[in-house]
Amino acid sequence: MSHNEIVSFIWQVAELLRGPYRPNQYKKVMLPLIVLRRLDCVLEPTKEKVLAKIKSLKGSKVKNIEPILNRVAGQKFHNKSKFTFKRLKADPDNISANLTNFMKGFSERARKIIEHFKFEKEIAELEKHNRLYKVISKFCEVDLHPDKVRNIQMGYIFEELIRRFNEASNEEAGDHFTPREVIRLMVNLIFLPDNDILIQKGIIKTLFDPACGTGGMLSVSSDFVRELNPQAQLEVFGQDYNSEAYAVCGSDMMIKGQDIEHIQFGNSFTADQFSQKTFGYMLANPPFGVEWKPEEDVVKKEHSEQGFGGRFGAGLPRISDGSLLFLQHMISKIKGLKEGGTRLAIVFNGSPLFTGGAGSGESEIRKWIIENDWLEAIVALPDQLFYNTGIHTYIWILTNRKEKHRKKKIQLINAVSFFEKMRKSLGKKRHQITEEQKDTITKLYGDFKEGEFVRIFDSEDFGYHRITVERPLRLNFQVNDERLSKLKESKAFLNLAISKKRKKTKEAEEEVKKGKKLQENILVVLSKLKSKNIIKNREKIIRFLKEEFKEANLQISPSLFKAILQSLSERDETADICKNSKGKPEPDSELRDYENVPLKEDITAYMEKEVLPHVPDAWVDKSKTKVGYEINFNRYFYKYNPPRSLSEIETDLQKIEKEIAGMLSQMVS
Repeated sequence: MSHNEIVSFIWQVAELLRGPYRPNQYKKVMLPLIVLRRLDCVLEPTKEKVLAKIKSLKGSKVKNIEPILNRVAGQKFHNKSKFTFKRLKADPDNISANLTNFMKGFSERARKIIEHFKFEKEIAELEKHNRLYKVISKFCEVDLHPDKVRNIQMGYIFEELIRRFNEASNEEAGDHFTPREVIRLMVNLIFLPDNDILIQKGIIKTLFDPACGTGGMLSVSSDFVRELNPQAQLEVFGQDYNSEAYAVCGSDMMIKGQDIEHIQFGNSFTADQFSQKTFGYMLANPPFGVEWKPEEDVVKKEHSEQGFGGRFGAGLPRISDGSLLFLQHMISKIKGLKEGGTRLAIVFNGSPLFTGGAGSGESEIRKWIIENDWLEAIVALPDQLFYNTGIHTYIWILTNRKEKHRKKKIQLINAVSFFEKMRKSLGKKRHQITEEQKDTITKLYGDFKEGEFVRIFDSEDFGYHRITVERPLRLNFQVNDERLSKLKESKAFLNLAISKKRKKTKEAEEEVKKGKKLQENILVVLSKLKSKNIIKNREKIIRFLKEEFKEANLQISPSLFKAILQSLSERDETADICKNSKGKPEPDSELRDYENVPLKEDITAYMEKEVLPHVPDAWVDKSKTKVGYEINFNRYFYKYNPPRSLSEIETDLQKIEKEIAGMLSQMVS
């Protein structure tokens, strides 16, 4: 059967559920049954041998018979139940009990994977509504053995069905799988420099996906290596916290002969199942823009307590997007160079490229990656490529073993135009990358030459100094009604007439009385200054006020004195510069500005060229300078499109006017 025939067949079976189940609930039944039927088809040829072996081992002293039964089954799993789908169909009266027996008959690790479907609850519901036997009978009509339905085809079938099921429930299909052409491109990019290594006889490599979903990346990677070298072995590892996706992935890996222990369930941030392992290759497509609030406590604790000894030492991104946490998680599993190093690819939206200024979590993570010379290339993909989003996406390629000509370099590939429109949209996926286009992108990466679609930069080109440009504070001072009103409304002045004691006592009343008297005396002293001209030197007004308050025998606290100065002052470009106790100019916070200076450019030279000609009294507060990194992809591939000429626009307008006039005349006639 073809892909479309199998999908149509399974959807027809799903329609048998209508009534007890709504379309958005079909996947609760259909996904586990597809997996069970495929496992059944795989085990059917050796079923009788397994049952015979079980019988022969009865009464033996062998404690663990699972490895023995696996060998008889010719797989990494087996089923001890006497039932198959065909035998289930032959006993309609006991279909529910027999199906449960069949599921419990799987070897322990396989059974634990299948249990994540939580299908036993659905068996009771199906039986209650007289649907179970009908559905099982229909599944007996389709042969899902890998010889009939290849693994890659099965992957497509799962993708298509999951997409349909999730559309019915308005869920995010992209949380579960990545379009296969994107995976193939990622696989090409991480394996291309290693083709000579991978064709070695008996070579064994490892690959890990921390957000493996239904296992698409693991499957495509395995197929790639097998096609390149049938004698090579790629051991794949994956983790996911979506129960259904994990069960599909685990089952698929079982059928392919992969070690079942390599596929683990759990949240990669809070329950890392591979904390002690490193891998030669890694791939991931973490969910775009998903907040990590549920994992916040664990992640922040690891960041603060372990620093670079843990996974998140470089920094923490904003809580609304955990994408860069996944990348740090992967980097923590990089092999050392003595062990062969690591190459990895991860899919991001645009946010990780530039979100966050210097000193932010995102910028610090980019800084850490780039300054360690791990970022090798970024490929900008077309929009409308994924099932659940129409946005542009980017493949990041990282490695700790760059080839000599790539060291301290970062390659950007603009592949946004490398697509063709699909005849039929799949969700939000309206574009696809053809095999030819995939090969072209791979060649552009491998050639490492600048051109229309490729730019090559030094790592430093993406870094900048975030400098704080200060300008001096200049104030004039005067006592007038407006400025005295400001003083009367200031907190420090008002607090003089408020008692610090909680209860109303004679002592408290006396305190308030003293405060009010001080307020009056301050205003009396200041009224003497009304006749004074505007003073444009702060040191002069400070000396003057201190002398006046001393002569009036008034005890003025530093905070109150500061409030008086602030109330009587006003910014004035013609006033003298205010200086601190060390004689240095004080900065005016309202005139403070920030500039991003490229790392390759001298800050002093930048100031002389860009800032001082306009504000000659400015200076850089070096204590606040930060180093940031961002990759503004569009800037490097921007093409200027000149606006149309006025004559062209006028011609078009005249044409439209004639068309409108023609339509109006037809209406009138």
